[in-house]
Amino acid sequence: MKMKLISAAVAAIVAGAPAMADLTFTSLSYRTGPYAANGIPFADGYADYFTLLNERDGGIGGEKVNLIECETGYNTEKGVECYESTKGSGALVYQPLSTGITYQLIPKATADGIPVHSMGYGRTSAKNGEVFNGIFNYPANYWDGASVAIKYLLSENGDNLSGKKVALVYHNSAYGKEPIRTLEELSKKHGFELSLLPVDHPGQEQKSQWLQIRRDKPDYVLMWGWGVMNQVAIQEAVNIRYPMENFIGIWWSGSENDVLPAGDGANGYKALTFHNTGSDFPLFADIAKYVKDAGKAAGAGDQIGTALYNRGLYAAMLAAEAAKTAQAMHSTAALTPAQMRDGMENLEITEEKMTALGLPGFGPSFKVSCQNHGGDGLTAVVQWDAGAKKWNKITDFIAPDADVLGPLVAADAEAYAKEANITPGCK
Repeated sequence: MKMKLISAAVAAIVAGAPAMADLTFTSLSYRTGPYAANGIPFADGYADYFTLLNERDGGIGGEKVNLIECETGYNTEKGVECYESTKGSGALVYQPLSTGITYQLIPKATADGIPVHSMGYGRTSAKNGEVFNGIFNYPANYWDGASVAIKYLLSENGDNLSGKKVALVYHNSAYGKEPIRTLEELSKKHGFELSLLPVDHPGQEQKSQWLQIRRDKPDYVLMWGWGVMNQVAIQEAVNIRYPMENFIGIWWSGSENDVLPAGDGANGYKALTFHNTGSDFPLFADIAKYVKDAGKAAGAGDQIGTALYNRGLYAAMLAAEAAKTAQAMHSTAALTPAQMRDGMENLEITEEKMTALGLPGFGPSFKVSCQNHGGDGLTAVVQWDAGAKKWNKITDFIAPDADVLGPLVAADAEAYAKEANITPGCK
């Protein structure tokens, strides 16, 4: 695959030129800035999967993939600039990789008829496809994650959290605030006491938050962090001797980058995930053969199999499978964004399909529909083994509490529909 690494400044030139392939995908990446250490492996995994498809399969349905990468620095304004300067390239779908950017792109991409896949982030109520026709957040969202975290804690406490204290340490941004509403509802339902501890960007100063945790002694700490904030939080937890097995991060707080700096002190730390860990899957042999060993890897190849590399690869796989679905639906190999949207809305991921792709057991089975753009929200818990320097999946994929989340999604989607003057319905 001939991949273009372009900046927002030159993206407009590319956008105005004819596409170099029939299937164009974009990568709104951040290889620079305060969150680069986490942005790089995701972008590498995303790019390497498309490279694999080009080199091994000749593309998707016989059409080569052209990937346009645009640097956002995890900055919302730059992310919007990237979108505006690349949308004319024939891009089939956008993966913003930022909740802030996603919120800004929802009205823009909807008006332009280009689908957005905010996998495991973004606006949770985009799960409602009747309101958010072109926005998808399968296979899980932040409210799913919050619910599964509490469901897991219930299973660890005989299904009783009454009187327990749960603290949320969160990135003080739209991203970090996403789970609050859900956790508040769950605290009412299950009787635990919830405390909220915001951490300002980039998160290097957390002394006061962890002094409060040392004073209040919460039974459990949940974390919605990103970048250096995660590293600092885990080290602060080590410093106050907080039990790591009672510390659980969302999936963006569960990478090797987050735990390695704390050494043995991070042992036992837990995180949520909607996909499996490691490289012990047949597909990775093909990545080695056709991508890394062929000198075509997007990066140095040292991130393969890490949590965030796997997430980028998984996102690309879901995009490719949606493209295949669209090709079959519309009887054409070349696709328009509108046809890609149809493929995403009719995507079905089964274990049989995952096995055929060389990823058996890698992620949950789910089916997308007009009414449900978010899948089933199945989420697992992983735990860090500092000695082996690896994540171990310690639960099956767990279903969230639909009785709590369903009304929350419906109410938020309804409010957005009124605000944006949208009449809900299926296309």
